Amino acid sequence: MEPSMRLPLTYLITPEPPRNEPLDVFIEQLDGALRSGVRLVQLRAKTVTPAQYAWLAEKSLACCRRYDARLVLNVSIGEAETIPADGMHLTSRRLMACRRRPLPHGQLVSAACHDERQVKHATEMGVDLLTISPVLPTATHTSAVPLGWARFRELAALTTIPVYALGGMSLGTVAEAREAGAHGIAAIRALWGGAVDRS
Repeated sequence: MEPSMRLPLTYLITPEPPRNEPLDVFIEQLDGALRSGVRLVQLRAKTVTPAQYAWLAEKSLACCRRYDARLVLNVSIGEAETIPADGMHLTSRRLMACRRRPLPHGQLVSAACHDERQVKHATEMGVDLLTISPVLPTATHTSAVPLGWARFRELAALTTIPVYALGGMSLGTVAEAREAGAHGIAAIRALWGGAVDRS
């Protein structure tokens, strides 16, 4: 991986913007997370309109630029090609529908993986980073069966691509995640506020 593509230990996945608050509040909260040390952000906002998402992406990118952080968009490939950002995140469904890397090298491509087949496909496609989830029980996906650290370790060992452990993660699980073969952790609530390890 080239030096400009070096990845931090933490990967923030944004929560959905609250329906009863102005979108400006979301950007203020993102600014707070970046101020605390977040340097890699996935804009995951599936409940907003396309126009609202484009606005959020523009404001989020400007916010990330102030902190030398990178922003990837959780959108379709077509949208990723038209909305400025540092790259895109592929859901597991989008990942498995892709036959080749959707963006040129130099732009980040992140992929969500939950099993061996997805990890292998993401690796063959040459994504830059991937998440493996859910590792532990999580409040955001209560019906999902956790993989546990032993299974996570097996899946992470299938690739040389940097892997982020996702699901039930916090700053307190970074060391455990790295011992299990992760590059770092990905999280929503644990990184949306509070101090973040910048290394």
